[in-house]
Amino acid sequence: MITMEFEELQKIWDSQNNTPLYAIDENALHNRILTKKRQTGHITNVSEWLSIVVNLCSGGFVLAINYSSTRPGLAMYLLAAWMVLVSLYALTSRIRRITREHQFNRTLKEDLNHAIAMATYQVRLSRLMRWNMVPIAALCLIGMWEAEKNGWIFLLTLGFFAMAYYASGWEHSIYQGKKKELEVLKAKLEAQQ
Repeated sequence: MITMEFEELQKIWDSQNNTPLYAIDENALHNRILTKKRQTGHITNVSEWLSIVVNLCSGGFVLAINYSSTRPGLAMYLLAAWMVLVSLYALTSRIRRITREHQFNRTLKEDLNHAIAMATYQVRLSRLMRWNMVPIAALCLIGMWEAEKNGWIFLLTLGFFAMAYYASGWEHSIYQGKKKELEVLKAKLEAQQ
């Protein structure tokens, strides 16, 4: 078996590539940034559409059930209105985000800035939808109290919202981590220039 010194291997490597050993491959980096931007865009689109459709359908469903009920409750009407308003807010936020996307050029730096802007938007949307659970849970519980539901149903519903809030915090931390990765990458690129 032939053993080579590290320097010999490095010379062979450098002569084959004709590139410095520690150079950044800008094409590979740009492709990685574009991949991260596409992933962030996909997650953002799905989150927006889920927020719009789920809140709109749920609000309509609650309104229909409450309207046809023998004892309609004010809290359920407020819940339906709240959900429809959140759906409209998510729709207008989506439209504003899409119109702002055209301000970025398609260079490596601008694609990275665009990915960071989308990640920031996703973090804000996630935080908003997480805090949106608080009024929804409160109105649901008030509606159950108005309808004089059993205590164990009340506790199960409260437990469900507590678990959903915890799970949304875990999801939110994932989005924050992805945003942080992009910001660290931007800081490293700026430090090299």
